[in-house]
Amino acid sequence: MTTVDINCDLGEGFGPYRMGDDAALMKVITSANIACGFHAGDPGIMVNTVQLAMENGVDIGAHVGFADLQGFGRRVLNLEPAELKAMTWYQLGALQGIAQAAGRRLQHVTFHGALGNMCFADADLAATLMAAIKAFDAGLTVIAPPMTEMEKAAEQAGLPVKRVVFADRAYDDRGLLVSRKLPGAVIHDPEAVIQRVLGMVQDGAITSQSGKRMPLAIDSVLVHGDTPGSASLASLVRERLQHAGVQVRPLSQR
Repeated sequence: MTTVDINCDLGEGFGPYRMGDDAALMKVITSANIACGFHAGDPGIMVNTVQLAMENGVDIGAHVGFADLQGFGRRVLNLEPAELKAMTWYQLGALQGIAQAAGRRLQHVTFHGALGNMCFADADLAATLMAAIKAFDAGLTVIAPPMTEMEKAAEQAGLPVKRVVFADRAYDDRGLLVSRKLPGAVIHDPEAVIQRVLGMVQDGAITSQSGKRMPLAIDSVLVHGDTPGSASLASLVRERLQHAGVQVRPLSQR
């Protein structure tokens, strides 16, 4: 039977500001990518998000991004390798400390926004980030899009890798995400998103905007938590997957 994880980026508020319905999403997803205070999040939000994950049996992972609160981590910062490693360790260490105090451990790592997009396409940057993860904890699972430099670098570093597809994002012919600046990059119609997810998981392939089919392994589906109605959409995605005979489980149980 086909099994898949559903992951989501959570804890992306700051101070009194909140983004997305984390409490509702936690009842649907199986892995949480928690912001670590750079692009979003703060100590209180991180503690609360870890607690929510524990209450709902959801895996805890770090969502690492650039130090760019104003730009929500979606602006490119050109940093030296030493800076990239230091900022990765800082964020992993912060969330690991909170998780450890709550009696849990980090299961996985993802990268946010501009840093993630750069890691998908830049081999040197991807190798730097994977080296940072390995030095921190070689047992952390890297959730990476297939056919990217991030996936290759994680494999070369000997890190556990799980392949993720994006529920509501369009792909180009290289298997990379279409820039949000371009038309059709984000799919807004709920039924279209659901059909895309079912097709990708059942067929074991993604299809680009131009119609190119690319077979690949799929371990997890990312649903975005910062879009309107995200909790309802995630619930529908899970319901339809299960109705189609797909088991939904955390990566740690696969």
